[in-house]
Amino acid sequence: MTSNQPTTIEIGLNAVIVAVAGGMPQIVQVGHREDHEPDSLPFGPFDPLHHRTFEIGLRAWVEEQTALRLGYVEQLYTFGDRGRHRTKDDADPHVVSVGYLALTRQTPGSEDVLAKHNSAWRSWYDYFPWEDWRDGRPEMLDREILPALQAWAQVPPPPGTPTRALSRMERLKLAFGLGSSDWDEERALERYEMLYEASLVEEAVRDGRPAALKRAHLPKFGRPMQFDHRRVLATAISRLRAKLKYRPVVFELMPDAFTLTELQTSVEAISGRHLHKQNFRRLVENADLVEPTGATSTATGGRPAALFRFRHELLKERPAPGLKVGGR
Repeated sequence: MTSNQPTTIEIGLNAVIVAVAGGMPQIVQVGHREDHEPDSLPFGPFDPLHHRTFEIGLRAWVEEQTALRLGYVEQLYTFGDRGRHRTKDDADPHVVSVGYLALTRQTPGSEDVLAKHNSAWRSWYDYFPWEDWRDGRPEMLDREILPALQAWAQVPPPPGTPTRALSRMERLKLAFGLGSSDWDEERALERYEMLYEASLVEEAVRDGRPAALKRAHLPKFGRPMQFDHRRVLATAISRLRAKLKYRPVVFELMPDAFTLTELQTSVEAISGRHLHKQNFRRLVENADLVEPTGATSTATGGRPAALFRFRHELLKERPAPGLKVGGR
């Protein structure tokens, strides 16, 4: 029966704020530690009376919740389903969220500033541990994730499930690089979506998916997040990993002067891949992305390392390329 009650919709604004520090891709998560709620991305409602644009509203909410003033920002996607289902007799507004990716640099003391606002930096691999291949193939893939997904893929979808072009097993092979497929770091969102669809993440239980509620034991595949925030984060990871290859966005995460080792570490942190040192340096040199500053760094305690900076003139000469990094 169709309800005569009108559906109220609110626009929410989410930010995935990314920095690289200590060799890890870090994001800002917010929330009171004492309330024992899952981690959350910075978010707030769009107020058309005070926010002329979505981006202005986003920047205002981020500054209020974290004291951070954002630089580079781009819109990711509009999210309106995961964890936001309107159920029977639900009178609350349905929230449609506009997600954004923001790139920044950690500054000294930023941890203390965030702490005062009940926020903190946290590695995105805490939420997606299977995405970090820098030390080789994560053991949890073959030990836990793939057996659970393969068992799910062999079960026919329940009646009424929309027909898809590829079978569950075909999608599994593509997303997780099985058989003749290679692991593609850009498929982070597809992998999380499949884990959610198979009811293997805590968000599936919270959203009331029947298969998840029937499980006696739910494996712990990464830290959960509130609402659909882990899906928003997975979208940001996929977008940034792809963009790394065709735009020089990595330099938004770098200090003004850096060593090539620091640059490589940052690229590896984002891509989740180990890169061959000489091949990486040749790639950077051939792309003509950096120039020497003439100074050196002794921060590592070893031999002085040359410092470089991003060659901004490149942006005036031609569309600046990215770093088309490959895997092992």
